[in-house]
Amino acid sequence: MFKTFTWILSCPIWALQLFTGAKSFRDNPLIGSRALNERGLHVLRQAMAHRATAWRRRRLGRGVPAPLAAAFARDGFVVVPDFLPAEAFSQLLDDVTRYRGPARETIQGDTVTRRIALDPRVLAGMPGMRRLLDRRLLGKLTRLAGGRDCEPLYYIQTILPHAVTGDPDPQLQLHADTFHPTVKAWFTLTDVAEDSSPFIYVPGSHIITPARRAWEKRMSIEASGSENRLTGRGSFRVDEDIISAMGYPPPRSFPLPANTLIVADTGGFHARGAARDAGIRVEVWAYERGNPFCAPPVDLWRIPALGRWRVPVMWAFGDWLEESGLGRQVWRRRGTVGAFDRDVAGHAAAKVRQDMSGWPGRVSAGLVRKGLLFLKKKKQKDF
Repeated sequence: MFKTFTWILSCPIWALQLFTGAKSFRDNPLIGSRALNERGLHVLRQAMAHRATAWRRRRLGRGVPAPLAAAFARDGFVVVPDFLPAEAFSQLLDDVTRYRGPARETIQGDTVTRRIALDPRVLAGMPGMRRLLDRRLLGKLTRLAGGRDCEPLYYIQTILPHAVTGDPDPQLQLHADTFHPTVKAWFTLTDVAEDSSPFIYVPGSHIITPARRAWEKRMSIEASGSENRLTGRGSFRVDEDIISAMGYPPPRSFPLPANTLIVADTGGFHARGAARDAGIRVEVWAYERGNPFCAPPVDLWRIPALGRWRVPVMWAFGDWLEESGLGRQVWRRRGTVGAFDRDVAGHAAAKVRQDMSGWPGRVSAGLVRKGLLFLKKKKQKDF
């Protein structure tokens, strides 16, 4: 009875998610439906998302230098070496080196990723970083690649390969982040060698070819039961021989010097290159992913002064979900730390503090927990 009631209440939510960027074949039984995907649900959503993004990109590409716009349209990425003048880069690097403060970390396989949110509080002490984020070309390229006129999420990101004992990093396998165009950008603060986790991308794989569409349909039919957890959640993993069969060229690796910007549509196939040894890679990292089918006519996140508060808001919401028993916060708090620190001691034992949300968060989370406990007891009583 309880299960049927819950299913009925969830149906409208699952249906509405078809018109958003929701991608998990395991969490939404409509997205993961074998019958619906055999009839083309997944590839229809993908085609509609790509058409809508292409329409928005025609407007967002205005002001992007023609060679960069042409390179992105052809390859799905652009690389801009020496993005900042030497003096500006030196100041930016000094800003990052001197900064010590709160951060978040997560573990994937044997790799630790650390992120420092570039919110207005942090940027107040980083004049060089503010100048980077305010550069018009950076904003125009991220908007073009993402197909959204929106301020992306900005972080200082540290990648620490082989920092802990675990399985291989799942990001080493070629994959598409989701079914629709989306953007990630990396501005290198350290040199990235061929054996130090370089970015890898399959040129042109942001374009959905007929062979790719057929492969996507086959994957969508089986995805909900896939043994690969990330494939089941909508980030399809792929091998090089399959990429070749789709007609794409071989993956390309990008060992890059510091002060290089790379912006990519990560709806195309990409991966993190393998690192030979334990090491460190530090960069300014940008990300944006919204509803691929439509963009709101009024979007407050377009305003940098507001958009740059999104990261702490998202992290606080994730903390609240965990405190309420509704989810798990994978980005764990990491006290005072610097971007170039290699120490990851204590990460695995980190817990979300129970006062992270202040008293409104604690009260609301407590009410949610009590409600869940009541429903659980009622379910047991019904049976």
